Amino acid sequence: MSTPSPQDFHARAIAAERAGNAAEAQAILAQGLAAHPGQADLLNSAGNIALRSGDAASAADFFGQALAARPGTVDFVINQAIALTGAGKPRAAIAAMAPFEEVGRTAVRYCSARGAAERAAGHPAEAAHWYDQCLALEPKHPRGLHGRARTAIERGEPDAIARVDAALAVNQGDADLWLARAQALDVAGETAEARQLAEQIVEQAPHWLEGLRFLAQMRHADGDSDFTSHYRLATQSLPHDPNIPADHCNVLAGLDYAAEAAEIAAEARTNFPSIGQFALLEAVNAGAADDDARADSLFASLDLDLPDRWLHEARHHIRLGHIEQAHNNLDRLLAQSPWDISGWALRGIAWRVAGDERAQWLHEQDGLVRLEPLADADTVLPPAIARLHELHDTSPMPLGQSLRGGSQTRGILFHRTEPEFAALHTAIRATLENYRAQLPPLDETHPLLRHRETPWQLLGSWSVRLLGGGDYHTAHIHPQGIVSSACYLELPEGRAAGDGALEVGRPAPDLRLDLPPLTVIEPEVAHLALFPSTLYHGTTPFGTSRRMTVAFDVVTREDA
Repeated sequence: MSTPSPQDFHARAIAAERAGNAAEAQAILAQGLAAHPGQADLLNSAGNIALRSGDAASAADFFGQALAARPGTVDFVINQAIALTGAGKPRAAIAAMAPFEEVGRTAVRYCSARGAAERAAGHPAEAAHWYDQCLALEPKHPRGLHGRARTAIERGEPDAIARVDAALAVNQGDADLWLARAQALDVAGETAEARQLAEQIVEQAPHWLEGLRFLAQMRHADGDSDFTSHYRLATQSLPHDPNIPADHCNVLAGLDYAAEAAEIAAEARTNFPSIGQFALLEAVNAGAADDDARADSLFASLDLDLPDRWLHEARHHIRLGHIEQAHNNLDRLLAQSPWDISGWALRGIAWRVAGDERAQWLHEQDGLVRLEPLADADTVLPPAIARLHELHDTSPMPLGQSLRGGSQTRGILFHRTEPEFAALHTAIRATLENYRAQLPPLDETHPLLRHRETPWQLLGSWSVRLLGGGDYHTAHIHPQGIVSSACYLELPEGRAAGDGALEVGRPAPDLRLDLPPLTVIEPEVAHLALFPSTLYHGTTPFGTSRRMTVAFDVVTREDA
């Protein structure tokens, strides 16, 4: 009996997939590849079915093999890039596509996929370029219009609403575009219309977490006392969806409503007994709400071997003064995730409590914490300050951040198109290099100094404006970075010493530790406070007038 051809295997696999049996389709293609090893079209088919099944990582591997089997095939590299971007590896997608740029710029799919990869990699200008190229080839391309509209919002482009409307004109059923329209209206100051649209989105798509979060943000900004009540309505509409109460819990916890978050988690734990994450959420929030016995019982009952569990259990034991148990938890966390910033932050605190000299190695070496003058400040600051005030006038207090009062700019500041911010970005990067040059020597065992010689870049950037009357930042860390900063743009005239000072190294309040800050930095206009991201930091309250900063996180290029 003759072996079926690659085309036969492909046809059978597609038929199985269309019949709703993706696993059978994948098995058929595995048989085909065993009969025809390295056959490019079968590898490509296997990649497509894996991608449609939600396994982007396997799909990327299949597409890569197809490309190796038939080098130079543009469709294969486009497919590979789409899968890599979906698997959270947009930089790898860009690297794969780069050799095909010349031929790719005339292919709509290439331009669309390249735009998506650049956007996911945090390159909004490059994303805009490739989406524009896509739309030049096909003006009504749905993905191109969608991606370009989203990029316009992220860059603060003045025609963002018009771009969203153009995308909606060809795809009225896309919920993310309706959310994009609400967000663009909010940015433009049309808050009433934005909220009305957000409420309609949540009513029609109660399962959609992005919409639920955005409405919570708007309701919180409007001063609603019960700004998450729509989550309860969503849960009632979709009682079998565990993602809704999980997100509800996280939104409440992010603004210090720990007791309320613990109750949401407890109810979800009853409704979803097989999902251990709800017991963890209840334990975390019960502990933050000072219900120690409840938290202790829950942590003891957990059957989860996850970094998140060990991190929060360590936090619980530090809170109770059980430092040895906390170290045991942190050992398990760092065995699984050796450079976890949150874990190292708690390790440093536990060492300080115990009087361990390694605390000094981690956070107290000369040069790790410093106030550095901003390069070219006289030129770049005045126009940046004026432009930032325009943004703050329509910016809310964010959900889930350290800010208590005041406002924070939306999105990533240095992704915006204004030249004033580009100039400030350049000045900050130069200042960072001055800081790096004065750091202690390279140390491969240290969470920051191991990156002393590797290229750095900014991951996030935002501005905060505090208006006096007690606004402040609660002690927190930025777990995505290796270096964190505050660049001081404006400070109150004649402020008293200690008013609005930056306390570096004071533990978060929920840890209940009477440890003083390691360093108190008195802010200076046109200076950057720079310190390892493993250090907790917060501000004392500002009594009067206003204070404005730009903050950011530094990462290595490999991590961005």
